[in-house]
Amino acid sequence: MSADLVQTITGFDLWHLRLPVTSRRDHGIGAVEGSCEIVVLRLTAEGGAEGWGEASPWSVFTGSPEASFAALHRYIRPHVLGRRVGERAAIMVDAARAVAHCTEAKAALETALLDLAGRIAGVPVWALMGGRCREAIPLSVSLANPDFDADLALLERLRADGIRIVKLKTGFAGHDFDLMRLERLATGYPEFSVRVDYNQGLGPEEALARVRDVAGFAPDFIEQPVAAHHFALMARIRDAIEVPLLADESVFGPEDMARAIAEGICDGVSVKIMKSGGLSRAQSVARMAAAAGLTAYGGDMFEAGLAHLAGAHMIAATPEIGLGCEFYQARYYLSEDILATPFPVMDGAVRVPDGPGLGAIPDPERLARFAIATAGTA
Repeated sequence: MSADLVQTITGFDLWHLRLPVTSRRDHGIGAVEGSCEIVVLRLTAEGGAEGWGEASPWSVFTGSPEASFAALHRYIRPHVLGRRVGERAAIMVDAARAVAHCTEAKAALETALLDLAGRIAGVPVWALMGGRCREAIPLSVSLANPDFDADLALLERLRADGIRIVKLKTGFAGHDFDLMRLERLATGYPEFSVRVDYNQGLGPEEALARVRDVAGFAPDFIEQPVAAHHFALMARIRDAIEVPLLADESVFGPEDMARAIAEGICDGVSVKIMKSGGLSRAQSVARMAAAAGLTAYGGDMFEAGLAHLAGAHMIAATPEIGLGCEFYQARYYLSEDILATPFPVMDGAVRVPDGPGLGAIPDPERLARFAIATAGTA
């Protein structure tokens, strides 16, 4: 262990934030309107260096912000304070045992530990995860506004910004609405690659016929049409269509990936650090998928730029994730991001930072302004 990384962790501070968003977004399993909520963690080492992490839950998917806050403050904090910065693996094992589930809280913890170690060592997080295999990650932006005219206006902005991948959220407003939007995209925006995501929005009785209709538009892939636990139905749908079928809610961590592979439910997987429980476990999911001949892309929750940075560093060090990323909220959905500098998007791609740690930090004024609860070390 590097001499610098034997420093002990002396600070553990939390902010529960409510961040305004620009529009309503409907997904198969729920909607977001007005704001989204995240939890931000700051670790401080005895030498004064800081490391930052973000927990980005969604109550209908992974959990609640209140649960993430409590998991970090009450159950995980005692296993972190006084430990050495370089003991990341052991700390994460203890955190996993301290509280069940709460994968977003564990993702925030590992992010902050990596950021702290990277800042102390003077290297980016991707260097701590095996080294960088890509400097830019193609960016996909999701279309989920029930007002399709508003999404068309967003498409014009994306076109001007050089973005050429969109993912249409389906299954929340009827099959005819989904088909109409796919037709508009095909005729009015042929230069865009289109992906489709149901977010579990279809029932077992309708799923196969509707997915077949959508597959007729030849999207890049169709994602999670049915409920997470319907593994057998996912396998039947996969066998019935020629378009790749991807799993999201069915696969949280490596344990689910092993089952998904064994039961043949998908052609690829959405890899998210929030549902996996950290960057390392997300990387394991992608590698398991690739070993079985499956594809992977970098998904996200309703995140701010801090979580986006963590995902970008993970993907930069994971060649098995080849379908780009969805880290768009900081630039295209939040009314105001929390980072002190803009999340790095250029020419349709996320640019992976070269600076120490994550390469950026939150703005203290925004943390204070958006906070609805805080907790300190004492």
